[in-house]
Amino acid sequence: MIDVSTRSARHSFYVSTAWLKLRAKVLARDNYECIWCKAEGKVTTKKNAVLEVDHIKELEHYPQYALDIKNLRTLCKNCHNKRHGRYQRRNKRFDDEEFEW
Repeated sequence: MIDVSTRSARHSFYVSTAWLKLRAKVLARDNYECIWCKAEGKVTTKKNAVLEVDHIKELEHYPQYALDIKNLRTLCKNCHNKRHGRYQRRNKRFDDEEFEW
């Protein structure tokens, strides 16, 4: 089983030859498109977005599926961030409510 218990171990995994080769296969399998955007009728490809390969069953909880191609899918950075609850925060300094016009 792959060790992903520390930040260093996860980094080692994500720069490994095995991961990089599998990642390339997943991107090709998914036609270099975000599958969530595609399901919504949008076209998001490597030409107009950063594409990431997502572990459906999260690596942290299911390390045994780390290199299982059936557990991987292509998502754009925005969808991947939504999936993990990582949202970009707006800079409050520039919100209209902060200024009196």
